[in-house]
Amino acid sequence: MAIILSLISALAYGVSDFLGGIIAKRAPAWQVAVVGQTSSGVFSLVAAVVVGGSPTTHDLAFGALAGLGGGFGAAFLYRGLSTARMSVVAPLSGVGTALIPVAVGLTTGDRPSAMALTGVIFAFPAIVLISRVSDDSAAHRSGVVDGVLAGVGFGLLFTFLGQVGDDAGLYPLALSQVTSIVAVIVTAVVLRQPWIPRERAAWNAVVMGPLGALAQGAFLYATQHGLLSVVSVISSLYPASTVLLAAVVLRERIQRWQGVGLVLAALAVALVAAG
Repeated sequence: MAIILSLISALAYGVSDFLGGIIAKRAPAWQVAVVGQTSSGVFSLVAAVVVGGSPTTHDLAFGALAGLGGGFGAAFLYRGLSTARMSVVAPLSGVGTALIPVAVGLTTGDRPSAMALTGVIFAFPAIVLISRVSDDSAAHRSGVVDGVLAGVGFGLLFTFLGQVGDDAGLYPLALSQVTSIVAVIVTAVVLRQPWIPRERAAWNAVVMGPLGALAQGAFLYATQHGLLSVVSVISSLYPASTVLLAAVVLRERIQRWQGVGLVLAALAVALVAAG
């Protein structure tokens, strides 16, 4: 069950990032992030009311911290996607997204099987290969920085969500969406970027709400059925769907080593599932 939920999370994240990247090319990335996170927050709150739960102060605190990381990551992800190739920014963000929770999980007691651990190890070169392109332009270099910063933010998001208890329901997730909006706004203000969604195109990001809520909700439930170090790696393979969509829809070329990375990603998923 944990692997299936992780794959659902990865797919939802990948499609959401693809849509966010397209929208961010027509409107300021910060406005897109605010609208997208707000939309996700509304859907998460509705789901939380329906599902119910008994969150503790501990659960809510980690939910709030997760949102700060998620908002920071989303802001830089969309900025990177708006200026550089999707097939660069999204995969780079996946490295940090996987690395931080894996490190935390292993140091706090996660003990995956030998086969699952092999799958985890395979996932990292897969993400790196998918992110490798022959481009040294200024836009590419900026996209690399944004991808790394996004990965740090999403890595913290995954790590903190992994600390939420099984009986908390989705209320911590809804709270994380609220604090993520705060994180986006604060980051935009510090960098002196326009974050108030005045551009009509920015409101298209509303469609990302259900995807964002699904992605984080599936990840949260996956951590309750499996190890954080394993679940986070599978969910961090979301760049694969972003790259494939970019290749099919935007005609971005998939390099040979990116193809190898996609194969390794599939192998990593198979090994983790078998383990």
